[in-house]
Amino acid sequence: MKKIGILFGQERSFPEAVIKRINEKAEKGITAEVVKIDKMFQNTPLDYAVIIDRISQDVPFYRASLKNAAITGTAVINNPFWWSADEKFFNNALAEQIGVPVPKTALIPSRQHPTGTTRESFSNLTMPLDWDAIFEYTGFPAYMKPFDGGGWRDVYKLHDKEDFFSKHGGTEQLVMLLQEEIIFEEYFRCYCIGGKHVRIMQYEPRNPHHLRYEVGKAPSSEKLLKTIEEYTLKLCTYLGYDFNTVEFAVRDGIPIAIDFCNPAPDADIKSVGQENFDWVVETTANYAIERAKAQKPGQDNLTWGKYVKSSAAGLPLTTEALPKGIKVSPTIKAVKPKDEVKAKAPAKAKTAAPAKKATSKK
Repeated sequence: MKKIGILFGQERSFPEAVIKRINEKAEKGITAEVVKIDKMFQNTPLDYAVIIDRISQDVPFYRASLKNAAITGTAVINNPFWWSADEKFFNNALAEQIGVPVPKTALIPSRQHPTGTTRESFSNLTMPLDWDAIFEYTGFPAYMKPFDGGGWRDVYKLHDKEDFFSKHGGTEQLVMLLQEEIIFEEYFRCYCIGGKHVRIMQYEPRNPHHLRYEVGKAPSSEKLLKTIEEYTLKLCTYLGYDFNTVEFAVRDGIPIAIDFCNPAPDADIKSVGQENFDWVVETTANYAIERAKAQKPGQDNLTWGKYVKSSAAGLPLTTEALPKGIKVSPTIKAVKPKDEVKAKAPAKAKTAAPAKKATSKK
């Protein structure tokens, strides 16, 4: 019997629903359950063919345990080695390399010396930094956020350099990003599962958390949605994430990738809504079963992104949309383009109110 386990923290609706759905499918030789760990010995396998990781970013013990599980044959979703290495500044550099638009972004050293270091530890930094060049590059207003953070923690909107220095002074040991503000007409958040299943969702980052997926304005075009799908698949394929979300702010018709380092994205029914929740549960269940069937004990069963594979092989990073041979499943969209909505709307349908001018969350 191959077991699929889910490792999670405070969340309940998504893990419980995925376990239930996998078991409802009654695939021969496959079952799902909550991961249970009562001891952890080196090079000793856990009794799981697949583990879906929802919490190790916050619990170092779990991250180390998942690496041990991976080296002994478990297929971990997402790859714990890559997840440990990844961060948002690198993500942006990779996006530019493969032709996905991103905001202008600068890396800012921590305001305080990291524990165990002194001023001498930073001998290679020219102090003061060339702040004028940095501020000219990103412009103001701008956003400041941790280079490896998430969950909307320590994100600031900055109006000028005085505002920057005031806010940066309180960030302590956090390494921050300074990023240009994107004034957008439309905003989307996309689930990507298995590097091939995409769910495009309209999103309003300024709304209260439980209302961010309730927008009500039709997307501007089918072409835009296709571009967003292509960019989402490209980013997740190069990064190697099995489960990720990608966010886009659309400026002048161009989707700009704002955030795509979300390997344990929100999937709670109260925030994403019933339709999105049903899709992500069903797709995750199917993908986990697929990985369990393909899993081979005692060997590497992880997903490695094209960036890592190209680098290991000594090959150049290309800008083709997807690696050759990848099969993309039909995209299930939560939204319809404006022209399709108009064509199908009844004669007396109410016209949606024009969207307000908005600013990027990050």
